[in-house]
Amino acid sequence: MLSLLFALLVTALVAVGNAHAAMVSRIEVTGNQRVDADAIRNYLPIKPGKEFSGNDIDDAVKALFGMGLFSDVEINQVGSALVVNVSEYKVVNQVLFQGNKKLKDAQLAMGVQLKPRGVFSQAALDADVEAVKTAYRKIGRDDATVTSQIMDLGENRVNVVFNINEGDRTQITAINFVGNSAYSGRRLSDVITTRRTSYLSFLLRDDVYDEDKLRADQELLRRFYYSHGYADFQVVSAVGELDETTNKYTITITVQEGERYRFGDVSVDSTIPGVDGQALGSVVETRKGDIYNAKNVEDTIIALTEHVAGVGYPFAQVTPRGARNFDDHTISVVYTIDQGTKAYIERIEIRGNERTRDYIVRREFDVSEGDAFNQVLIQRAKKRLEALDYFEKVDISAVPGSEPDQVVVVVDLVEKASGEFSIGAGYSTGATPGPTVEGSVTERNFLGRGQFIKLSASGGTTSQNYNLSFTEPYFLGRRLAAGFDIYRSTSDFTNYTATSTGATVRLGVPITNGLSTQLAYNIEQEEYGYSDTCDTTDDPASPDVDCDVSQAIRQGVAEGAWIKSSVSAGLVYNSVDDMKNPHEGLYASATAEVAGLGGDAKFFKFTTRATVYQTLSDQMDLVGLVSAGAGHIEGYGGDGLRVFDHFQGNDKMIRGFAYGGIGPVDSDGAGDHLGGTTYFNASAEAQFPLPVIPESFGLRGAVFADAATLYGSEVDPALVDASTTGMQWRASVGLSLMWASPFGPIRIDYAMPVKKEASDDVQEFNFGLATRF
Repeated sequence: MLSLLFALLVTALVAVGNAHAAMVSRIEVTGNQRVDADAIRNYLPIKPGKEFSGNDIDDAVKALFGMGLFSDVEINQVGSALVVNVSEYKVVNQVLFQGNKKLKDAQLAMGVQLKPRGVFSQAALDADVEAVKTAYRKIGRDDATVTSQIMDLGENRVNVVFNINEGDRTQITAINFVGNSAYSGRRLSDVITTRRTSYLSFLLRDDVYDEDKLRADQELLRRFYYSHGYADFQVVSAVGELDETTNKYTITITVQEGERYRFGDVSVDSTIPGVDGQALGSVVETRKGDIYNAKNVEDTIIALTEHVAGVGYPFAQVTPRGARNFDDHTISVVYTIDQGTKAYIERIEIRGNERTRDYIVRREFDVSEGDAFNQVLIQRAKKRLEALDYFEKVDISAVPGSEPDQVVVVVDLVEKASGEFSIGAGYSTGATPGPTVEGSVTERNFLGRGQFIKLSASGGTTSQNYNLSFTEPYFLGRRLAAGFDIYRSTSDFTNYTATSTGATVRLGVPITNGLSTQLAYNIEQEEYGYSDTCDTTDDPASPDVDCDVSQAIRQGVAEGAWIKSSVSAGLVYNSVDDMKNPHEGLYASATAEVAGLGGDAKFFKFTTRATVYQTLSDQMDLVGLVSAGAGHIEGYGGDGLRVFDHFQGNDKMIRGFAYGGIGPVDSDGAGDHLGGTTYFNASAEAQFPLPVIPESFGLRGAVFADAATLYGSEVDPALVDASTTGMQWRASVGLSLMWASPFGPIRIDYAMPVKKEASDDVQEFNFGLATRF
């Protein structure tokens, strides 16, 4: 009996062993058409002549699926052979788009997974259909429909066709703010990037409803309120509701503003031996009594972090701790400096930059691989990358590295178009009035290298201008902006013509975040002649006898081609919050130029101008500005200045007067203004939104008052009316209409002189494509 039981047990164990272990002499592959059989065999963990189990077969199936080439895999043992039967994915021959007009094939192809010569899968096709719909939602076509079609070409190849019905363009009929009292809905509409539909929306495309964009707008609102004292501000909700009958969205943003705070006591506390917090007061950019400003807190954190790192503590961490006083509405801030956790950057991984080269992104970081990890410096790099305007989205995250003290910095980017082509027409009231046509091609990220290049041309009945500009923002691998400008301009004045051909080589050097300097070498050739109305002979240097032109101008024309070779140095300080729609800040510039490094011109010239912006009423969105400027030029070397080297009156000096319409006048009765060697000017202005007109139109109004004087002359005294060379002041008051148009800022001024001289030329209307910085 025992022997029988033992025999049964041995038989069972042998059967179990046979069930879990087997051996084959060969591996047969069937069903493959494109993939080589040997490549499939090499992927298998099962080899002829070696035992394998059921688990090995499962692993083999997973390995073959992992190749991403097969839709089905079966593995069976048939006698002494292991039979592997595979079904290959079909190969995509072409990806076609039909019915699309608003988005080009190339734009859609970038967003889909299926590619020519790639494998086809139903899952990828379903995802691509949604990707195409998303692309249309981003251009405001939420009701676009997309269907897919598979065309079997035989030999396991297919064409994938996306049939698109683009539908109608959705619009944003209203953007409503609820809960706001400190700022009007109109002012808050200026803060966000989403706009109501207007007659310019077909150009600007800023009225597209996008949930990601709306989330970004909420962050813009938070930053705006936090920077104006409202530390308790929050966005309660932001909802877009689509009326399917009209295909229009209504966006409602509900906010809770809270109270407005000022800074209370501000101090620095250091736990690091050797770092005296009290001695760092000069680094702090927040002051007791000032309106609470989160941006100033951020700037202080960065300044303290950099200062402490500079004295040998690269891992220092600065943490602001605020204490609200609800009775007097103040926030006391203590900046605590701790040693921080020691961590190093293992690598910086950049993703999503298909066009922009890696080094363009890396150079915006003040840290690199192997450096101490500092979150403050990482956030500064994020702001710099956003400021480049190459990317729609910049996300920077930190993930654990290969060691506990290692961190991998991951930079995720979404690129956007960086090239622009513009063409427009207008009317100029400047030095050469008349209708103009202008066109330009601009690339901010040339060849993905971060370089700026612009080619522009403009012309009209009285002037032609051509310009080529190039800037390398990181010259020699440093934060030095080097570039050049090449230009040629021709202008027809009343009695004479002027042609200037020149070039400038420049180098910009940042000093602080707001202060920079620029050095330049300038070379220019000027040629003057008489206009057709003043010279009907064949001698360009001799006008008609009855041509009413000043003797000073005749002398300037007679000198022929004039070469100016000069060097210049300038300083620019800019703390303006928004250069397109300024509300706060100071913009100031000063330039000194010395001519005489060869060439014909010999002079010293100095100019300066400063403009201060201040919000006068948050609720009314009323902005005030005060500006002042001055300039002086003086010849040396005994030759003095030509008449063409003098300053000429213009609309940036004072409005209400014609170009070259103020200052010293000739003494020979021609009545030409000869310009001056010195000027001072000042202006005060209040800007406001226009009532009734939607803010999305970009129109604003202004009232202003200007004052200026232009005096002094180095022209031959016998040719200048001495009574006009003194320091006579002019003044004007007026109204302005400003339009942030798709073609650039357009401004129309109507100015009425209230103090002028008898010799001045008045021009009440002024029209131009320019800002007044």
